[in-house]
Amino acid sequence: MTDPEESMPTVAADGGPPDRDGRAGARSARTPLRVLAHPLRSRLLAQLRVHGAATATELAVALETNTGATSYHLRQLAEVGLIEDTGGGTGRRRVWRARSAGAAAEVSAGIPDPEDPDDLAAADWLARDYLEHFTDRAGSWLDARTEWPAPWQPVLGLEDHLVLVTAEQMTALREELVEVLGRYRRLGQGNPRAKRVSVYTCALPVDRP
Repeated sequence: MTDPEESMPTVAADGGPPDRDGRAGARSARTPLRVLAHPLRSRLLAQLRVHGAATATELAVALETNTGATSYHLRQLAEVGLIEDTGGGTGRRRVWRARSAGAAAEVSAGIPDPEDPDDLAAADWLARDYLEHFTDRAGSWLDARTEWPAPWQPVLGLEDHLVLVTAEQMTALREELVEVLGRYRRLGQGNPRAKRVSVYTCALPVDRP
């Protein structure tokens, strides 16, 4: 008979999701999904996507951590293809950039295997971390909104729209939104009045399954 404690997942020592075999981080380097499911790595990738290429030192300052930890986790992200060395650094000073742009929903971390509890744990952790990151960003806007010019204040912030759709119609709606956002991604390029804006989409059900 298996000891109940042996079958319980162990939380990874580095703060990421649990691994099925109980060894912290033992399998996390296998897929982009598992590598990204870590508090510092998810922030590093977000920082590179939003603010562009940077060194480990610059990222450490921006995220209030140390360069050693930042360098280590950048290499982990690079190993699974989420970021890359631009080749523009000198000596041991490497400049990193994200390999793909967009929101966290577009991260090429792959779809979790429904039969793999480690994959499911990583996906769940990443989704909840993304939600926490969104909450921080939304709170920062609420704190600073009165500092923005009047034309910006009514068009930024939180809002919700109720729709009645089938799963297929919801799929079509999502695809249309992605297409619209794609058109606007670089529309303001070269315009001094343009500002970068993160547009979050979060479809939440009202009815029960």
